Amino acid sequence: MCYEADAAPPAFSPATHALAEAAAIALTSTDGTVFAAFLARPEHPAGPGVLVLPDNKGLSGFYRQTAVRLAEQGFPALVVDYYGRTAGADPENRAPEFGELPDLLPHLLALTPEGLDADLAAGAARLRALGSAEVVALGFCFGGRQAFRAAAPRFGLAGAVGFYGYPDTLNGAPGPTQLASGLTAPVLAFWGGADEHIPPSAVAAFDAALTEAGCEHEFMTFPQAPHNYFELTAVQHREAARESWFRLLGFLSERTTRRTSDSTSGGHP
Repeated sequence: MCYEADAAPPAFSPATHALAEAAAIALTSTDGTVFAAFLARPEHPAGPGVLVLPDNKGLSGFYRQTAVRLAEQGFPALVVDYYGRTAGADPENRAPEFGELPDLLPHLLALTPEGLDADLAAGAARLRALGSAEVVALGFCFGGRQAFRAAAPRFGLAGAVGFYGYPDTLNGAPGPTQLASGLTAPVLAFWGGADEHIPPSAVAAFDAALTEAGCEHEFMTFPQAPHNYFELTAVQHREAARESWFRLLGFLSERTTRRTSDSTSGGHP
């Protein structure tokens, strides 16, 4: 569990782009499942689309606001919900208890890699259909783990960013560390050095696995920061959150720069 229902992302940058849209939408996965999503688009995009992957509670206000923050910086952003197959396509119809572990657990346990992959692919496809030549995954906690997985070639992403995504084996399922040999998109990862859920040894093992795989990556660890330090009310960790935000924006801008450079050079290094 990561963010509470009333959590909000910190705001460090004034809006530089007017919004064309910020609204709930529904998407259809490749297996026919209809699931909830939220789309925020700038009138004049200035960078890659961002596929926002929530924590294990699914689509919530924190992620809608995060999508808006990104769109205000010129990056179209689409948040996906994970629970269309078991909880329906309208998060607003779910009971308030849905976000608490006893009610959430049956839905969480029903998730499959195949279903998650299908929903992520549908979200990325919608961003591309709206004009995003490049798409980057951005995930938090459970979503960070999924973002790292999405660095695999089958998703065709320009990068993957994860805030405190658990990288190791979980409930017997291989994690990004075990899958690292198949990851190719550049990875940017943020970690809290005081995160009680992710030990430094797990971060080090993921780093080593990506290095061995030849996958470009950058890890930023903030020694005093806990899990979910990127949050408005976590004022004691504001500098860590600020540094993370501007590095995230830089990573997204670099994807734009690379695309422009490749086009200018005819795709040659």
